[in-house]
Amino acid sequence: MPQLVKSPLDSQLGAVLKAVLGAEKADYLFRMIDVNDRLLADPANDAGKVSRLTMAQALNMILFDGLLEAVPEGKAYSEDKLAAGEPIIFDHGAIRTVDGPATGDLPRGHVAIARILAPLGFDVAGLYPLSRLKMTGRAFCHADEPELIAQFFVSELHVEEFSSAFQQAVANTVGKSVDPLSPGAKVLLDQLAANGNIGFADATKLLPVLVKCFGAQHGPVSEADYEVLLAESAEMAWISTEGNAFNHATDRVDDIEAVADEQRAKGRPMKEKVEISSTGSVRQTAFKATRVLRQMRDANGDLVTRDVPGSFYEFISRDHVRDETTGEQKLDLRFDSSNAQGIFKMTAGSKAA
Repeated sequence: MPQLVKSPLDSQLGAVLKAVLGAEKADYLFRMIDVNDRLLADPANDAGKVSRLTMAQALNMILFDGLLEAVPEGKAYSEDKLAAGEPIIFDHGAIRTVDGPATGDLPRGHVAIARILAPLGFDVAGLYPLSRLKMTGRAFCHADEPELIAQFFVSELHVEEFSSAFQQAVANTVGKSVDPLSPGAKVLLDQLAANGNIGFADATKLLPVLVKCFGAQHGPVSEADYEVLLAESAEMAWISTEGNAFNHATDRVDDIEAVADEQRAKGRPMKEKVEISSTGSVRQTAFKATRVLRQMRDANGDLVTRDVPGSFYEFISRDHVRDETTGEQKLDLRFDSSNAQGIFKMTAGSKAA
């Protein structure tokens, strides 16, 4: 029987987060995000092992915090819930990748992220064609606790389906990407994949490296290339400034229409409609993307600052559906291609200003 701890901070998950973020931030995240007791069963032990389940949850919590710092509307919403004693149920985070022949030191497409997620216990649970966007999405769900660990929705943009000018602009932009995974980090990921756990000290060294993988791994895009990318794909234009950062993070709510109405009443920039899956069991909406300032290169090669779409905060509701194999009622963890393409429009924005 799992050994319950008195406080989340006394768990192995808490110990890892305190070591990486500090006690104050770790406590904040435990109050902000709903963390099931099953994820707190291992008591703190800095001489012990850290499971892949603990590593997965720690990474998710750190990335969620990063998204809040990047999206003021999302942070304000989450702070409202915190003040009301209602924790966020972190459903999933989304990442965009480039499936093309010129990605520098990074693996092409979803593999750049999958090589991190697989050792942490995530498997591909669904493949979602995003044909209107010339992209493909993959849902990565945790094998150990699929309903308790936030999923990753990793999309890849198929560069070779676009024009030759577009392909050249992509190569110019991400062709010299660096790989944030050090040789030592790759060794630790291999150990985690083989054993299902790593030592505490290694876990606290590895986590910050993994977090760096969710960002931009290339230098500033040129203004000329940005306009070429934007003309054919708002999604690739977004990647050119934001890289593999969380495109959005999502709170799972019971009544999505009520949440949307409440946020509109507070004057927050909500999407106009709720996206409903073909099954009717998954519903999604979002805040519009935050505008951010990013550096680009002008025609002379000088750095200039431009206003572009950044990340956003999403809401989702999921029904329980009958499992066709077992007959049990389970939370519908699937995604929907139409929903995803509608949500992706949140970062379409406009030309750089």
